[in-house]
This record gives sequence, C-alpha cells and structure tokens, in this order.
Amino acid sequence: MSANLLVLHALRCVGTTGLTRVASFTGMEESEVESELIDLAVAGLVTHHKGFGGWALTDSGRAADAAGTKAELESAGARPALTEAFDAFLVLNPELLDLCTAWQVRPVDGVTTINDHTDAVYDARVLALFTDLHARAVVVIAALAAAVPRFALYEPRLAFALARAQAGKLEHLADTIDSFHTVWAELHEDLLATLGIARWSG
Repeated sequence: MSANLLVLHALRCVGTTGLTRVASFTGMEESEVESELIDLAVAGLVTHHKGFGGWALTDSGRAADAAGTKAELESAGARPALTEAFDAFLVLNPELLDLCTAWQVRPVDGVTTINDHTDAVYDARVLALFTDLHARAVVVIAALAAAVPRFALYEPRLAFALARAQAGKLEHLADTIDSFHTVWAELHEDLLATLGIARWSG
C-alpha cells in the first residue's frame, strides 16, 4: 500500500484525528504524514477541521480508500487468506471486550462497581488474562500479515501497550488513545474496511 493510501486508510479506520495518531497507525514519521496529508488535501481527499480534532476524510477520500484497499486485496489475491484470518480474529474479539469490561468494573460484595484499581490481586489476574490473549493474538496477526503485510504493524503496537501496563502504566490497557483496547479496535475497523464489511454485519 502506498504512503498516501496508507494515510487515507488511517483516517478511514480511526476517524478525525491529528498527526500523532496517524503516524502511530501507519508507522510513518509525523513530518512524512503531514506532507502526505497536505498533498491529499490539495487533491480534495482529506480536510482539516481546526475545531474538531484534526484531519478527516472527504467523501471523495472515503471512496478512494475503498477503491485502493479493494485493489490491494484483488491484485495480491489475498482476500481468501485475509478472510480466514479475520474469522480467527473474531474468535478472540468477544474475549477482548469481556476483558476490557473486567478491567473497567469489578464485583465488590456482590455489586458491580467501577474498578478503582485498589485491588492489586484483581488487577493482576485481569492483566494476566490480557497477556494470555495477546499471546494468541500474535498468531492471528501473523496470519493477517501473511495475507496483507501492513497488518504486521499492529503486533508491536499491542505489545508496547501491554508492556506499559505490565510496568505499572495501567491506563495503557483500556483508557488511552494508544491503549491495547484502542489498537485492537483499530485493527477490527481496519479488517472490516479492508474486506468491505459493514460494521453492523461484522
């Protein structure tokens, strides 16, 4: 995937955002991202909203991304392999959502309450489950990347977020824009967009 299409695709997957998040998604330097965005803006494919969080796709940009990602799959003959790997991702996805819920709330005397992270034993147990899920996700992402190489970018991002959480930066599991949960959600959206699946049916 070309740099300009990768930047377009980042905006398709994360929505209106700034340079830092696009750079994280694409693995590009912010200066390179900015240059690509300026060129895309001149072409009418993206626009910048000063008051609404940054850069966003135009309707033309959304259409260009859809055409580009479809061409990427078809030219490589990768659709069957990516679809099979996506099915494996969908097996893990409900577990990830359950873990995020378990991280954000916990039972106290039989009542579900906001997790204030004062119960270190509980947090350690949930973090261990995230670690186990990540080990299985590595296998799935490898299959995704074998079909479409750019999907390999997700594994180091997930690993970094998990490592930060294991080092005591607990917000990196589910509470920041670069958290494990956020990166996972971007991966999910990327798969849906690449395969041309509407979210309601995915």
